[in-house]
Amino acid sequence: MADDRIIIGISQGDTNGIGWEVIGKAFSDNRILEICTPVIYGSQKAAAFYKKELNLEHLNYTVIRNISEAVGRKIYLINTGPEDLVIEVGKMTTMAGKAAITALEAATEDLKKGALHALVTAPFNKQSVQSDSYKFPGHTEYLAQAFGAEEVLMLLTNEHLRIGVVTGHIPLSEVSQKINKEIILKKLRILEKSLRSDFGIIKPKIAILGLNPHAGDGGLLGKEEETIIQPAIEDAIRDKILAFGPYPADGFFGSNTYKRFDGILAMYHDQGLAPFKALAFEDGVNYTAGLSIIRTSPAHGTGYDIAGQNEANPSSFLAAIFMAVDAYRHRLLYQEITRNPLPYKKVDPGAEE
Repeated sequence: MADDRIIIGISQGDTNGIGWEVIGKAFSDNRILEICTPVIYGSQKAAAFYKKELNLEHLNYTVIRNISEAVGRKIYLINTGPEDLVIEVGKMTTMAGKAAITALEAATEDLKKGALHALVTAPFNKQSVQSDSYKFPGHTEYLAQAFGAEEVLMLLTNEHLRIGVVTGHIPLSEVSQKINKEIILKKLRILEKSLRSDFGIIKPKIAILGLNPHAGDGGLLGKEEETIIQPAIEDAIRDKILAFGPYPADGFFGSNTYKRFDGILAMYHDQGLAPFKALAFEDGVNYTAGLSIIRTSPAHGTGYDIAGQNEANPSSFLAAIFMAVDAYRHRLLYQEITRNPLPYKKVDPGAEE
């Protein structure tokens, strides 16, 4: 590493969306440079364009060629180009998609080298990034392959709410085919481990949602709860995971039952993300659990409809930076504890002190 400070890589995302706006606004918070050294991977041309257009006077950065030059309390930019980038604010273009992937690939290479402690990804458009060399539905799947993770978990989080999903970016018509006991257990184990190692929760309580309305209503509205989800919960309990459910998703959130748990496992994308974004949109963070590295992202998309209008809220992006730093610190502590556990000493309750 360049020094003993926490170095956070930031990929620029879609250059036609709100990525550079939320990056620039987030860096107006003086706490950033107190806790980490940010290194932006992206277009110097895009940075200059949005700094001028949106009056982001506080977006001051030092351009470097290599991550080894990132030392001290500064914001750095590694220019990933392209030099002929055409910025079309609020539009989905192939060029913007290519610029997003070029930045992501450069940051990923430095992550692989161990030159970054964590990565924060600004959003890109899933259609514009598709090419012969990039055929992933999102950041999550790309990073899973890049770091050899057999299984990962998309985890939406804020300070009080953490929701993971068993199935992610797939059509709703395919969800029931993908749900089985094995995949639920894999995702549940990833969630439980991440809550311990990345969030510092010693013995997390996890709620599992049902697949069908009213969690199947005793089998009247579907059998998956009885034949798949409940057996998975029972196996998890045997593994000493504090798993509970399955809960009907509507009543679970409507009655505030979610507040009693450290983590929640939903069966499919919108079952988890719809209530999360209703409850925690402004400060929500997308965390990829199950990776060997730390990756966070704001919980919003490219925001084409408000791009260039100086209306984007940076709270989610700022929270993503703070969470990346916190997760790195939690992992260090967790590794230290698991390497050097406190010695067990049997206490005789009748002995005098």
